[in-house]
Amino acid sequence: MNDVIRNKLAILPDNPGCYLMKDRQGTIIYVGKAKILKNRVRSYFSGAHDEKTMRLVAEIADFEYIVVGSNIESLILEMNLIQKYYPKYNIRLKDDKSYPYIKISNERHPVLTTTREVKRDKAKYFGPYPNAGAANETVKLLDRLYQFRKCPTVPKKLCLYYHIEQCLGPCEKEVPEEAYKEMSESVIRFLNGDVKEIKDQIKQKMMDASERLDFEQAKEYRDQIQAIDSIMEKQNISLNDTTDRDIFGYAVEKGWMCTQVFHIRRGRMIERQASIFPIYDEPAEEFLVFLGLFYAQPQNFKPIVKLAIKNAEIAITEKFSLIERDASRTVKAVENIGKLLNIYTPHRIETFDNSNIQGADPVSAMVVFIDGKPEKKEYRKFKIKTVVGPNDYDSMREVVRRRYTRLLTESLPLPDLIIVDGGKGHIEAVREVIEDELGQAIPIAGLAKDDKHRTAELLFGKPLQVIPMDRNSQEFYLLQRIQDEVHRFAITFHRQTRGKNSFSSILDSIEGIGPKRKKALLKHFGSVKKMREATEDEFIKLGMPKNVVPEIMKELQAEENKDR
Repeated sequence: MNDVIRNKLAILPDNPGCYLMKDRQGTIIYVGKAKILKNRVRSYFSGAHDEKTMRLVAEIADFEYIVVGSNIESLILEMNLIQKYYPKYNIRLKDDKSYPYIKISNERHPVLTTTREVKRDKAKYFGPYPNAGAANETVKLLDRLYQFRKCPTVPKKLCLYYHIEQCLGPCEKEVPEEAYKEMSESVIRFLNGDVKEIKDQIKQKMMDASERLDFEQAKEYRDQIQAIDSIMEKQNISLNDTTDRDIFGYAVEKGWMCTQVFHIRRGRMIERQASIFPIYDEPAEEFLVFLGLFYAQPQNFKPIVKLAIKNAEIAITEKFSLIERDASRTVKAVENIGKLLNIYTPHRIETFDNSNIQGADPVSAMVVFIDGKPEKKEYRKFKIKTVVGPNDYDSMREVVRRRYTRLLTESLPLPDLIIVDGGKGHIEAVREVIEDELGQAIPIAGLAKDDKHRTAELLFGKPLQVIPMDRNSQEFYLLQRIQDEVHRFAITFHRQTRGKNSFSSILDSIEGIGPKRKKALLKHFGSVKKMREATEDEFIKLGMPKNVVPEIMKELQAEENKDR
């Protein structure tokens, strides 16, 4: 079980809802429902399981959940989520227990059917319908009312359906596409909830049949009306109003806002999106800005709005719970580093790394971590000014000298611990500057890498020694993050410097290219590679003299040949 899962399990709510299990790529591999989310989700990661469940649990790298108002809602939402994501571990939902859809096929002569499988075949699907009998009865009703093709394939001659006016007879007659289009649009309106017109027609037929004393026919019409009412049954997550809507809810805590958007399509909730962001104004004002052009009438959708607000409150509480747990672990890791080195807790750690390629364009970088968190506004970049050739130790001396001479001159706070990315030579070089030249007693440690360029050893003390560390401890992970971060920062700076220097060196050698034109080329192309790919016309459009352009392209070619 990884830390992400362990932390989320600790703060699961007691509400009913649905949970979505994810693998390492973030793919949803299983969707389930629970009466009590906390108990159900935790059960996956404790106790004994059968082989199938063990295979599922072995792939889970993360999970999320959606809180609902009742067990019935969690059942319907589970079905919607499974139909949306098709998780590979929900194989049990491929059997006949899945809910049916009503389908209008995408054919020249379409067919109206029920199906339990949604395909990407450009057909129109409506559902799912919890009442399968009502869905089947609705299709039977629509088949009587509309003249869609009834046969599985177009037959060679007219059949009974044509003679009882339930089919347009495409087997012998040319049926215009417009006829099918009009029928499809009428059926779509009906299935999207516009049923009053059809129900009024059936009620009238029922009354006429009753007056004729044809009670059997009247009963059939009555059953049809009941079937329509059944599939239009109102639920909290399925609205009788079939207008497409986005329902918003929000919660605010500690200067952060969490919004939840429930996407309602054809009267049912198909997706939930959450956003958490800092706010700087009144919550209501910030929320209106977030809504933008969206406008809803929440008084008409009170149950959905309450559900969205509940999810927003749980999500923002979860965020701060996780932050607090992470902060607690990080602070503890900093304290443990201090204990390992037998120094005061190093609240402020400054770390240095050099970067160059065979001595070319040498640079150095420094990152700052405060209480175990990167303080990026305090990061610093250094171009090496006094060292000639590839000399890592002298480069380190120069940079450390510049950094701490400035801090002392300006009476700025010194770090509690200096870490260098390197071994004994780097540590001694820094110590010479800090202790011998500047007379400061700042603890200095080194982080050495193994042959796979991974954090391997923490070096400290006089004489230097390897400090034993548990590789699975939080303090080891923290030092690893610090080393990776300073290396990333130094490498990025070196690449930028090397690219600009290479660019400038080519342009410096060309007569007719002064500072202004050099700046224009640098701004437009940004790199030597892009400049090599340019045509003469592009250079001329940038204001380069026609007689200078061939010289630019010649120098670019010469530089490319040199690189080879």
